[in-house]
Amino acid sequence: MKTLIRHLIAAACLAGSLIGASANANVVIGGTRVIYPADQREVTVKLSNAGDQPALVQAWIDSGDVDAPPEKSNAPFVLTPPLTRIEPGRGLTLRLVYTQEPLPADRESVFYLNTLDIPPDAKPGDDRNLLQVAFRTRIKIFFRPAGLPGNPDEAAEQLKWKLVRDASGGYALDCSNDSAYHVSFNEVGIAHAGQVASGGGGMVSPHGTTRFLLNDLTSLPSGPLELRYTSVNDYGAPVAHQQPIAP
Repeated sequence: MKTLIRHLIAAACLAGSLIGASANANVVIGGTRVIYPADQREVTVKLSNAGDQPALVQAWIDSGDVDAPPEKSNAPFVLTPPLTRIEPGRGLTLRLVYTQEPLPADRESVFYLNTLDIPPDAKPGDDRNLLQVAFRTRIKIFFRPAGLPGNPDEAAEQLKWKLVRDASGGYALDCSNDSAYHVSFNEVGIAHAGQVASGGGGMVSPHGTTRFLLNDLTSLPSGPLELRYTSVNDYGAPVAHQQPIAP
């Protein structure tokens, strides 16, 4: 069973390049991130099966290695149930319990919740050529110690940005985060003369720095430059920011 699931995970990672945009996972996580306050005994996450067939779902938590199989997980959480069947139109609640292993008390830690939606076998006698794809969903878990200074909603406004020359010869944005909270981005970029040079999305860790390469910006244009970025709050909602930035 473990070998089968490993193969299905590999298929899930490849699925995006093999199937059309009309294909979707039937099992949906109720949210795009999980906040785990350290003073809570457990946190729950809701799953729902929006399809018309039963779904076999495996769930596990990893510490940042997207390729780590479930049996190699070393995240400090107990997750139940790890493998279950969800009937069509029904839901399920996952329970996350922190195991009390030491984690930094002065900043958030990040882990990842994975769900693998394993398709049912073809019906007996069905001789059509079918491509069965297991869909994997992976979202962030932010473990938040009690008493952290500041406010997670304000962290994105307090970031420090610098436009720098990258070793590749182009330009990049360095983002420094002095807060105790992770800040995630849907998009980061520089606007100039009606054009936007995109640095993509990503995340900056507490007391860390992340570089966003501006692949479309090979030389500095004349005139004012504007930094634009879209952060994601605790509820998964995008929050737009813009401010002048010096070259």
